[in-house]
Amino acid sequence: MRTDIFARLDREPEPPKIEIPRMSRTRLALFGGTLAFYAAIVVAVLISSWLVLLDWKVMLFRPYQQWPDLHAFLDYYVVLGQRGPTAVMVAAWLGWRSWRQHTLRPLLALGAALLLLNATVGSVKLGLGRLGPHYATQIGSPELFAGGDIFPSGHTANAVVTWGILAYLATTPRARRYLSALSAVVALGVGLTTVYIGTHWLSDVLLGWAAGLLVLLALPWCEPLIGRTEAFILSLRDQLRARSLPVPSLPVASGGPRPAVYPQRVRSEEDEPVRRPLGASAGAGAGGATATATAQLTQARPHAVTRSGHGSHGAHATHGAHSTPSPVAPPGSRRPPRSRPASGS
Repeated sequence: MRTDIFARLDREPEPPKIEIPRMSRTRLALFGGTLAFYAAIVVAVLISSWLVLLDWKVMLFRPYQQWPDLHAFLDYYVVLGQRGPTAVMVAAWLGWRSWRQHTLRPLLALGAALLLLNATVGSVKLGLGRLGPHYATQIGSPELFAGGDIFPSGHTANAVVTWGILAYLATTPRARRYLSALSAVVALGVGLTTVYIGTHWLSDVLLGWAAGLLVLLALPWCEPLIGRTEAFILSLRDQLRARSLPVPSLPVASGGPRPAVYPQRVRSEEDEPVRRPLGASAGAGAGGATATATAQLTQARPHAVTRSGHGSHGAHATHGAHSTPSPVAPPGSRRPPRSRPASGS
């Protein structure tokens, strides 16, 4: 057994017992509070409240002009919130975990989270149609229903989900705490970076944080579906493997049971059916059987033949017909017996 640090990279011999998160009372309370915060942000933007005025003040402050030295670094840092690069990086890590732990749950959980994110955030984006700061037309306006797609912030929500899924799938409480803090810092930094660059309002970022957190909190409701999907995929894989692999021949172990060998009976000529002449009719079957039995009985009992030099024609005929028995063919021969002519004395 390996004891170095690289032993943790080897594949585990069997799937580990991982506790699947459930919708506890604490999680349910957090979900309800986050949902209320989400609704409050949307209402505050719809009624053009103080939050919209704060958006305009931050936009007109132009942070990218106040601290221009940070612009080059933050242009790369904001990539941590883009869906394509982050999904590839996190999927690679979770794919290795799936291989190591003999389970598809990490990849399926990531897929379920991204589907929920696209469905919820995408629908709200298209439904409210808010324009970004660079395309604003009227100062103090919420810029809603104008054909935009930036409310809530997709970068922020995506950062919360893709990095938060690592904490959700952690196998130990310690790893879950560390990954939760790391994902929160990354998501917070990505959201503020979009405000610094000027691509999102501050309210967009607040709603993006709430949207991503709602997706993570709702994942335990998706666990039964994830389990059924994993079982279906694994059973389908086993069926395909069974069809593609040839059936191996099993050798008999030494000392083990061997197949029984029965003696083969040699087929002799006596076992062959009696062949009748081609001209024999089918109707003579019963008569032929009787004649055969009579001939066998006659051959078994020898007759006393009285040889006489003088006799009548009837006695001579009787002597010629019955005094000399027909020779018996040897066993196994198929040649019919030849009858000799009656001999006279």
